[in-house]
Parts: sequence; C-alpha cells; structure tokens
Amino acid sequence: MKNICKSLRDLLGTEYISAVCEAQAFLTGEEQAKFAAVADEKIDFFPEDFQVRMDDLLSSVSTKVCNGLENSSGGAAAASFAGAQHNEMAPLAGLGPIRIGENGKAYLAGKSEHYHASLGHHFPGYRLIENAKKIGICNVTHNNTRGYITRILERELIRVANGLAKDDLAGLKKVLASKEEHVLNRVTNLETGSLAVEASLKMMLARFHRLDSTYNTPKYSGKTPVFLVMADNQGGKQANYHGTTVLTQILRGMWPGFYEKLEAAGLFKVVPVKINNIDFFADTVKKYDTGKYKIAGFFHELILMNYGGIKLTQEFVSATHALCHEHDIPITVDEIQSCIWSPELFMFKEYKCKPDFVSVGKGFPGGQYPASKILTTAAMDSLNQFGALVTNGQEELASLSYLITMEFAETNSQETRKVGEYYNAQAAKLVAKYPQMIEELEGEAHMTTFVFKSAGLTNKFTAYLNKECCIDVSAQTYKADCPPVALTKLPLISSYRTVDFVIAKMHEALEKLELKTCLRRK
Repeated sequence: MKNICKSLRDLLGTEYISAVCEAQAFLTGEEQAKFAAVADEKIDFFPEDFQVRMDDLLSSVSTKVCNGLENSSGGAAAASFAGAQHNEMAPLAGLGPIRIGENGKAYLAGKSEHYHASLGHHFPGYRLIENAKKIGICNVTHNNTRGYITRILERELIRVANGLAKDDLAGLKKVLASKEEHVLNRVTNLETGSLAVEASLKMMLARFHRLDSTYNTPKYSGKTPVFLVMADNQGGKQANYHGTTVLTQILRGMWPGFYEKLEAAGLFKVVPVKINNIDFFADTVKKYDTGKYKIAGFFHELILMNYGGIKLTQEFVSATHALCHEHDIPITVDEIQSCIWSPELFMFKEYKCKPDFVSVGKGFPGGQYPASKILTTAAMDSLNQFGALVTNGQEELASLSYLITMEFAETNSQETRKVGEYYNAQAAKLVAKYPQMIEELEGEAHMTTFVFKSAGLTNKFTAYLNKECCIDVSAQTYKADCPPVALTKLPLISSYRTVDFVIAKMHEALEKLELKTCLRRK
C-alpha cells in the first residue's frame, strides 16, 4: 500500500496552523517557532517497515509472547456485560491488526475490534493527533464553537459523498448551496451511531409532529407515521439494527408492550419488508402510504452486519429508492458498519443511489474517538440545535482522526479494493472445497461472511478460530431464522499475507471439523 507523508500544516493549511501556533505561543510564553516545527513535522502514515513488521507478526498469532497480566481487575460492569467479558483477550498492547491480550497471547483482529479499528492499532498516521496536542489544538468545543478542523471535515464528508475531486471547489460550492432534494450537503456532528441514526428518525418525525411550539404545522400532521425496516426471515423485525436509543430499538422489535401502545394510539408504526423482495416492498408502499397512514421513512443498511451479513442487491436498492422518491418517502442508509470499508468510502456510492440521510461512524475515526455523523439534505434539515444536541459531538481531535483516515483510504482505495476482492475470492475457494459445511458467502470484500449449513457448525468453526488460532471471528446464530454465519471484517490495512494467513487457519478449522464429522459417521 502507498505511504503518505504529511504534516499538520499539509493537512490543515498554513493560515490555520500559523494562527494556532501564534495563540499557543502567547498562552505558554514560549517561542512560536517551537510549535511551528512540530506542525511542520512530516509523518509517514504507513511506512514500509511498519507494513513488513505487521506481516512478520503473523507467525506469532496464537502464541504466548509475553508474561501478560496475572492479577487483573474484575471491574464493576452490569451483569450482562460482566457475563460476556473475556479478560484474557483484553488488550495490553497492539500494532496493526495484532493485539496482545492480558494472557500474553497474540490475537488477530478478524473483526477490526468489533468493526471500528479500520486501520488497526497504533496506525502511524495518527501520530498527527499527538502533534496536534503538542501545538495546543483544543479538542473540547461546543455546537456554537465548532472548531476549524470540524468545519473542514464537514466539507470533506460532503465532497466525498457527492463524488467530487479534492480540487473541485466550484463543484463543492454548488453542492453546499443546493436546495434540491436528495443532495447531501448538511452534517450534524454526534458522538455515537445510535444518536446519528436517531437524528434522521427525528427529522422524519418532524414532518408529522412539531419539535416544539415554535414550529409550524407539519406537512403530514394527523397521519400515522409508518417506518419501513428490513425484515428477518420470519417476517419479523430482528434483521435490522439502527442503534440503542428507545425509538431505534423499537424499530427492531424491542420494547414490545410500549410499542403496542404507541401503535394503538396511532403515534408510530413499524413495518418490516422482505430482504431483496421488490414486489413485497411495492405492495407495502401501496398498503401504508394512503389513508390514515403515511410512510415516514425507510431505514436500511447495505450489508446487514447484524443479520448474516446479507447484502442488498443493486436491483432492490435501485427499485425501492425510486419508489421512495416517487412517494416522498425519506431514506436513511445506515453506513455505521460499512462506511470507510468501501473503496468509495461510502458504500451507497457503489449503488449509485441518492438517499436523504447517511449515517457514518465507527471506521472513519479508526477507533480513536467516538464520533459519528448524520449527513442529510437541505430539504430534510429541520431540527434546531436542541433537536440533536451532543456536547462532545464535534471534538477537534476526533475530526482530525477522520481526516487522517480519509486521506489514507482515498489514496489506497484501489489497493484495498484488490485486497478485499482477493479475500472474497479465496473465501469462495473454501466454499467450493467444503460444500458439505459452508452454504455460501455473504457480505463482500473485507466484510465477507460465511453461511454454514447449521448453527452447530458455525459455532464450532468460530470457536476453533477464536480459541485455538486467536483470530476474532463471530458466530451469528442467535436471531430468528438468521442464516448461521461466521462474520469477519478485516482491517483495511490487511495485506495479501494477512489474507493468506486467515484463510489458511480457516482451512485448518474446516479440515478438523470435516475429520470429526467423518469419525462420528464411522
């Protein structure tokens, strides 16, 4: 992969950096030149020796490399979290895709530390964050004092979302000024994906109910808002996952008693639509976009990472979005899971669709900070500050981590595309070799998932990889009629050698499972 060598001044511009250094010199009484030197330090984002070291460390995965921590803390977690805790795997240190657990063993982050360490641990480019601290850049801001870096980031997100080149300032100016529907040109800075998605839900609700007494009567006042979500294979709501706020949990079938009362009162209705079934979607729109009902919005991921890693087809997305645009139904594409892993940075761009909301987070700040955003249009920008207020949602160093990740991802988009395609192709060979165990692949590229013939096989496969090979892979076997899958999400910095290592260990696991199955039959 290509290395990038940039300073803070390169990334943020001379005028801003000079102003920061001058202000910090006044505050500290030190020479401005001292801070300027730090701002001018060129940082290698992904030097060759770092890449070589990552590959060399693969041979240490699953071995005990240090003494570890014998007397660890038990913490004081809630019961459900305490029951799921694995202290032995908790990090002592990490480098790239490798993490050293408290037991002293080396682990491979096969799920990018649950989907957010897009560039692994201690990505060298993030040293610019430390330099930003040294020159006095303030992390703490507020909604009314959003810092320069955050404002630069907002424009960068809009630029990339609209497919504009970095030097297309005229194009960006036009997009930012647009009042047209389905043109993403507004960003609300939040802290978690849950709050980002909920912000879009609130903007949809604002077309039915007034946010406060200062608002005019909404367009669809008096109608019952109906929200469409992806259905599970039994027609229920467990396939979708759009956060942990009460309303987004209701979208996936939680709080059933509370929801029943909301529905009975005509305040809120959730209708699941079958995965990749265009006719069912059309029939649902016909049924609920009339009379006392009005479809308030359609929420979906592009890869259902919480339901088998199932990928929505191009045909389904194109047809349903066209129908939504025809019926004035806002669309939220939830990219909290998929963003940055696409070579386009936003996966919705690969589908060439025009949603009204796009939520982003997790991979963009690379696990450095909790920092999510909701991108929307001028037409849907209806909340006042208190409608989606988060005190820490626009931290400057969090915004800087976004810019660093985006710089690397854009520069290496073609290489990460090739590595992702290679991983998927090698995974397909496992399906062909072990058809009696693996049904098919879902997801795509770095987010490839393996659909097994049974939940038992999935559990045994992932248990072997986790315990014997120390490779993080999740078994998703706990939802209604969910395909029994093994989920992976390799970091974007994964090399071909990393892919070969993971595939080899998967082959080893499948070979042992096949042997055990044969012995039982005998």
